[in-house]
Amino acid sequence: MDGFIIIDKPAGLTSHDVVNFIRNKFKMQQVGHAGSLDPMATGVLIILLGKWTKHFSEFVNFYKEYLVTMNLSATTTTGDAEGKILQEFQYSQVNIEDVYKTFKDFTGELKQVPPMVSALKSKGQRLYDLARKGIELERKPRTIYIKSIELIKFYPPSIDFKVVCSKGTYIRSLCQDIGKTLGCGGYETFLRRMRVGDFNVEQAILLDNINESYIRR
Repeated sequence: MDGFIIIDKPAGLTSHDVVNFIRNKFKMQQVGHAGSLDPMATGVLIILLGKWTKHFSEFVNFYKEYLVTMNLSATTTTGDAEGKILQEFQYSQVNIEDVYKTFKDFTGELKQVPPMVSALKSKGQRLYDLARKGIELERKPRTIYIKSIELIKFYPPSIDFKVVCSKGTYIRSLCQDIGKTLGCGGYETFLRRMRVGDFNVEQAILLDNINESYIRR
């Protein structure tokens, strides 16, 4: 059984949880995903089956589009709402013009430091496993590309926006960096991946509805 499925990942599951679900559903081992989503995130997750797992690099290089909500009032240990509050900030000084200017500054090629709570590896260990043990390592900045950031709604302490970005972009880190530039806090409270390349959430299937007829080739 070879091909791929476009899943609308629910909140609360890791990308690996979805892979295991598909393995059990189709009774096959050769299953992988083409770019993970955090457990709290929802939206487009492409699952590769059989020989299509060899196409991983093609899918992972596609641009991704996300809907994001960030909070300006604090920073957290994970960069999202699942972490513990590190520091609280005043945000009343931030206005919509500041947000537009900052979004413009964050468009194009950027250097971004990956978060500790990530699936990146150091000497064979996932960073998130080390983070759970209270270990924090120095991470080198990586080059990412933000194609566009569009403000949807400004309602302090929250901001809704849409971002189109390259592979390797961590939206949690983006929220932290935007907040820092605005002179306040910044952490992600909502994340939904709307598109991977030409594959969008309208084409995606809920886990409960999956069957072989949804396999694309």
